Amino acid sequence: MNKFLPIFLFLLIAEVVSQHKPEDFVYLLDLEPSIKIELRYFSNNNFIGQPIDGYHRSTIIVSKPTALALQKVQNDLKKKVLGLKIFDAYRPQQAVNHFVRWAKVLNDTLMKQSYYPDVPKSELFKRGYIASKSGHSRGSTVDLTLIDLDTGNELDMGSPYDFFGVQSHPFYKKITDKQRKNRMLLRRVMLKNGFKPYENEWWHFTLRDEPFPNQYFDFPVK
Repeated sequence: MNKFLPIFLFLLIAEVVSQHKPEDFVYLLDLEPSIKIELRYFSNNNFIGQPIDGYHRSTIIVSKPTALALQKVQNDLKKKVLGLKIFDAYRPQQAVNHFVRWAKVLNDTLMKQSYYPDVPKSELFKRGYIASKSGHSRGSTVDLTLIDLDTGNELDMGSPYDFFGVQSHPFYKKITDKQRKNRMLLRRVMLKNGFKPYENEWWHFTLRDEPFPNQYFDFPVK
């Protein structure tokens, strides 16, 4: 028997196992079905303009502690007749790899005017908009906004989700008082329930005590 075969089989099994959702990850809507979702990377409505690798179903997967914390956020918001709308949560590493490949094809600028009109595509890496690793792949980071529960409409945050530019910085000054108030309301309720913000994107939050701070997962969203 080839002495390298057992090692090969072990690596093969490990790779297959890594493609399945761990027990510590849950489907958010099983716990809190009142949260709305618009999984942008499952659609063409994103900065690349096509569905992203690893997204096979429109569903939100997060670590269980993150799901419980988001449920608390939703309960707080319901008192104001508001709720959460989530654009992205757990993101497999294969999706991040898709972003990296796309960023290197400089003539593919299909969605530039909608998502990065003022940033040369060649500078997306340098400015930190694209990276080879994402906190989303650890399972406790979410991209979200607020909605009016009566109408289902998103609150005006002063810039669209996933917009690459200074306009998306949480404390960007050239927005209206109402837009600033909406951003700060989202920020306060997330901070109150154990999340920490990302200083370049008003929509991006990570559970402060995330259970997998050093692990990046690659099982598909399905």
